Order: sequence, then structure tokens, then C-alpha cells
Amino acid sequence: MTDLHPIRRALLSVSDKTGLIDLGRALSERGVELLSTGGSAKALRDAGLDVRDVADVTGFPEMMDGRVKTLHPAVHGGLLALRDNAEHQAAMEAHGIGAIDLLVVNLYPFEATVAAGAGYNDCIENIDIGGPAMIRAAAKNHAFVNVVVDVEDYEPLLGELRDNDGATTLAFRQTLAQTAYARTAAYDAAVSTWMASAIDAPAPRRRAVAGTLAQTLRYGENPHQSAAFYTDGSDRPGVATALQLQGKALSYNNINDTDAAFELVSEFDPKDGPAVAIIKHANPCGVARGATMAEAYTRAFACDQTSAFGGIIALNGELDAETAEAITGIFTEVVIAPSATEDAKALFSAKKNLRLLTTGGLADPTARAQTIRQVAGGYLMQDKDNGRIGLDDLQVVTKLAPTDEQLQDLLFAWTVAKHVKSNAIVYARDGQTVGVGAGQMSRLDSALIAATKAQRMADALGLDGSLAKGAAVASDAFFPFADGLLEAAAAGASCVIQPGGSMRDDEVIAAADEAGLAMVFTGMRHFRH
Repeated sequence: MTDLHPIRRALLSVSDKTGLIDLGRALSERGVELLSTGGSAKALRDAGLDVRDVADVTGFPEMMDGRVKTLHPAVHGGLLALRDNAEHQAAMEAHGIGAIDLLVVNLYPFEATVAAGAGYNDCIENIDIGGPAMIRAAAKNHAFVNVVVDVEDYEPLLGELRDNDGATTLAFRQTLAQTAYARTAAYDAAVSTWMASAIDAPAPRRRAVAGTLAQTLRYGENPHQSAAFYTDGSDRPGVATALQLQGKALSYNNINDTDAAFELVSEFDPKDGPAVAIIKHANPCGVARGATMAEAYTRAFACDQTSAFGGIIALNGELDAETAEAITGIFTEVVIAPSATEDAKALFSAKKNLRLLTTGGLADPTARAQTIRQVAGGYLMQDKDNGRIGLDDLQVVTKLAPTDEQLQDLLFAWTVAKHVKSNAIVYARDGQTVGVGAGQMSRLDSALIAATKAQRMADALGLDGSLAKGAAVASDAFFPFADGLLEAAAAGASCVIQPGGSMRDDEVIAAADEAGLAMVFTGMRHFRH
């Protein structure tokens, strides 16, 4: 392969015209002949640049509403011809094909069209054909041809030309080619994913996944693991779309935990009052409602003050100065909220290592989405767990029915349990978690851990008895035996919410009756592995 190769002729055909005029002018000043199409040609010409229409090169006008304009040997031959191959050169000369050394293309805005909620036919019309074909041709022939698909690469291209007297290096062209292939792959992934949804094919034979680099991370879960953060183009509020107002760059674990925190707190509608979730290692260590955001934080913190150190805090409403001041009492990695007051920002500014993110809104907990997990040799894909229940979905199965207050605590505990790693047990009282048991191989162990935490915090706060006394208990899946339920009763719990469905449901219900517990079944489980 040739290393340095000069750019003498360029084809510019872009949907996003950001920076187009400056790029065209810089190329023209270097003596590069400009070819272009449609709106791009007009924009360049209106700026006073000399541009040749692709239609003049191909001898065919744009036709079929622009569907056919660059699909022609005069274009693809100019992109694909090997400059050091005598037969290719002879073919170019015989057919009057001129070499194209630079292709600048960004594609029809298909993703934006889908995001805007356009109809099926409009989405189809925004599927680019000629663009991807040219990009792939130019990328294949990167030994000689430069292909630019992102506006962000305009300046690096011009810098390369300045450094190499109007030429580019092979290494630069290889980098451009890799980016180009990734762009067409992402574009096709967006089209195929949209079409699978449009034709109601939840498990198509082939599934493509793509992302755009948002951040190169220092390392992954551990220092010996390399990592990066990619976004999928979704505008759903969350860690990927948040604005970071202060603090050092997020780490892999920060991003994972912040996502878990914000997804949990988004379950609580601000219309029902402030709510705060504190997360550690992707599990909630404290969640609470309050009359004010500061009270909600204080109550969430009171659940497990030890685990909250170095945690992630998510709010379902605006971060105010009172709450910000309370948060600064301990070391916190990240705070994420829909917004923050100027006074709150000022208070946080003294904590240089504290990251503050604002999202502009809460994530819709009912939105359809896919979760992806890699396994050896493949991927597991599933719908995001957006299952929810209300009072009307509950089935009272014990002799004792829960009170209205207990029902509210049961639903609160159930909402939190959905976001706790299985096996999950959550104790809650008065809109506040008081004990969380997560990620155990035995449901009994999770119940024991949650009860232990409730007692430990009661001791730390100087309270008599356990915080679990009178609490509601949520189990993310059914109790296979009565032992876990009896542990909750021994801790002082007064009512239980669980999916039901065990072969031993009768035994568990009988144990609940004997212990004087009220229990309801949901008919829905929330495993979270």
C-alpha cells in the first residue's frame, strides 16, 4: 500500500451541512476539484465556490426523487479503482472515469426521523442507499481514498493535509475507514432495529447492536480491564444524556451505579413528593420519600449510613441548597438529579471530586427498551423490566388484611425490590427503606441480612428495638419455604408482599397466619441478576 497519497478530487454530499462551507473552501484553496450533489452543491455554490455536479460526471440527472444519483460507474469506479493497478487505470481511461481521492458523506437522518415519531413511509424514505454504498466503496479502497462520515473529522483532515503538503498518510486513511464502516454498521443496525419493531418481530433472526463512543474510561470494573462508554442515540433522560456540571470524569463503576440509581428514583413520580435513592455497587442501600428533598435524603441515609459512604445519590426532583448541604456531610461519588439550583451548585463547587449530573427530567419507567448482556459466544437480549403493579393487582392471601398504610409501604418496598439484585428482600416503613438484603444465593440469607441491617441502624441511632419492627417486607420472588418469611416476622415485620406461585404457597400462607402477618401476592416477580 502507498503511504502518502495526495487529494486532488473530492466528492462532498452531506445531509448535515455543519462545517461544509469551511471544509469546501479549505479544499478549494488547496486546488482540490469539488464534486457535489443537490443541496450540498447549492450550498457550496452559494458560498462562491466552484463546484461540479455529479450529474455532469455521470451523464445522468438525479431521478426518482433523488433515489438515483450516485449509483453509477463514474462515481464508484472513481472510488474503487486501485491507483497502482495498470488494468484499473486502463479501464478508467477507456471509460472516462476520474479518480476520487476524498469522499465526504453523512447519511440521511434516519435515526432522527424515527426519534421524531415519523410514520412508516417517512422512515423508509429516510433510509440512505447511495451514501452507504459510496462510503463502503471508499473505505474498502482506503489505500488511496479518504472517507469522512463525521463532521468531527473535518478539522483532523485539514490538519493532515497541512502536515503532509496536501496528502494523507495510510494510518490516517485506515482510521477514517474504520470509522466509516462503524457508521454504516450503526446505520444499518438502526434501520433493522426500527423495522423489527415496526413489523412486530421481537426476536428477529438477526439482531444488530451499535453505539457511539461517548467516553474512553481509565479502566473497567478493575484497573487491569480496559473500558469505554458508548451511547445508543436514545434521548431518554439518564446517565448517558446527562450534563455533568462538575467533578472528574465518571468511571465505569460510576456510570453503572449512577444508571441504577436514576432508574430506581425515576419510579417515584415527583407529583407524589420528593424521593431519594442511595446506591452502592448497583444496589440500593437507602431509599425514602419525604416532605422535602432534604428530608427524603436524610431518611434514605438513615437506612444504612455505613454503606452510603462513597455511594451514588439520585433525586426525583431539583437539588436544592438544603439537600446539597446535607449531602456534603459525607463523601459521595455522584449526585444525579433532573436539575439543581444555583445555590446547590455553589455548595457543591467546594467538593471538587464530587460529580454533579443533571438530566433535564426523569426516565420513563414504562418505556419500552432492550437490555443486553454478553455471554460466551453470544448475547442475551430481553425487554427492560418495566412491569408495575397497583393496589388493584394485589391479592390478599392471609386471614389478616393489610391496612391502607401498610398497603402503601408494601407497594413502596415492592418498587425498591425491583431494583435490588436477586435474591432480594426489602424492609420498608413509612415510605423509607429500613433494611435491604441483596444478591444472596438463599432468600433466607437475604432476609437475615436485611434484618441485621435494620437492627444495626437502630443501634447506631440509639433506638430501642429494630427499625424493622412494624415494617412491610418485599420479596422479589416467591418464598420457596416459610423460613425466610419467619425470619422477617422474627425481625418484627407486620406485612409481606411477594409474587406467590411456589409449590409450598399453602405452607407459607399458613406460617404467615400463625405469625400474625398480613400478606399479599402480586403474580409478578422481579428477578434482577
